Amino acid sequence: MKMVIALIVVVVTASFINAQKVVHVYVALCDNVHQGIVPVPKAIGNGDDPRNNLYWGCGYGIKTYFKKHANWTLIETRPVDKDSIILERCIFKHKTRDVYIVADAYRGREIKRAINDMVYAGAGYKRDTVMVGAQCLNVGSGASLLAYIGHDGLMEFDLDEVPKSKDNVEREAIILACISKEYFNKYVKAAKMYPLVWTTGLMAPEAYTLGYALDAWVKGESRETIRNEAALGYHTYQKCGINGAKRLLVGGF
Repeated sequence: MKMVIALIVVVVTASFINAQKVVHVYVALCDNVHQGIVPVPKAIGNGDDPRNNLYWGCGYGIKTYFKKHANWTLIETRPVDKDSIILERCIFKHKTRDVYIVADAYRGREIKRAINDMVYAGAGYKRDTVMVGAQCLNVGSGASLLAYIGHDGLMEFDLDEVPKSKDNVEREAIILACISKEYFNKYVKAAKMYPLVWTTGLMAPEAYTLGYALDAWVKGESRETIRNEAALGYHTYQKCGINGAKRLLVGGF
């Protein structure tokens, strides 16, 4: 009887964990020195300084944007050792849904590692968990949605391998980097990821585009609606015209 009760507890616990949704965001910090970008002001282009970085601590960086977002609460900020590849991890919780964001700030010079980790997670090779209090969150390959934010480093380098899907699971992904549909295409296809949103041209990979997309994704909206909301977010902040934004931010192959 005790063994039966224990089994029931394990099953219920596993179901509770799997009911949660996690968005795992891989951010390559903007880096004037180690990335092939048009230089930005020195203070926001230091890839070793997440606090002031364009893609993390600035007003439209991932950490600051979602910290101020009406639908999300910053649960925890975890600084990492100063010599680590990942300099900071932020965990956000949606205010009305059982959805979390786990965002990792990769050192700017480690952009290849950030892209590699995201691609391998999409292919099913990087399952991991994160404890938040008593909550166990699935990240990497176990996440419900994967996202990459930052410079498109694949313009300058290829990954050492093109990982093929390990488990034949179609994971959804958002890739906000310049011309990401062209440069990420072979990796996304081999991993069997589905690109909810990626780009056809040059863009500013700031957090509002992801924010608008997640507002729709959390509600369970269609893939087309998610893509349209991402475009609306980009147009709202960039004033580029909604039709131009829709041509830039596309979904699928």
